[in-house]
Amino acid sequence: LDVMDINSMGYLVSPRLAAALISFPLLTAIFDVIGIVGGYLTGVCMLGINEGVYFYKISHAVTMNDVSGGFIKALVFGLLVATVCCHQGYYAHLRRDSVGPEAVGNATTSAVVISCVLILAADYVLTSFLL
Repeated sequence: LDVMDINSMGYLVSPRLAAALISFPLLTAIFDVIGIVGGYLTGVCMLGINEGVYFYKISHAVTMNDVSGGFIKALVFGLLVATVCCHQGYYAHLRRDSVGPEAVGNATTSAVVISCVLILAADYVLTSFLL
């Protein structure tokens, strides 16, 4: 890419960042719906709760702040995961602990660990601000 005078950082990182910023909130919406349907199946079908009562309680228990906070968190988590993973992958060839395919494996492992820790920290901070 450098030989063809293409900005390799922008060429490799920007599609992944855009994909993460689109897919994380989309997955959040899908799994929110799946959670509501799963609660409906458990409550109504297995426990015999009235379905009107179930939807009434859901509509009063879940506020718009809960939903918007979930989407804000999804955007921040997508940004964190994409940034950390792209950084680790882009600079895998400069690792001091290994070279070649082993460096890619180590970069992947460290990207997962760093992403998990940053998600926990960001979740704490965002929850503090959103409450």
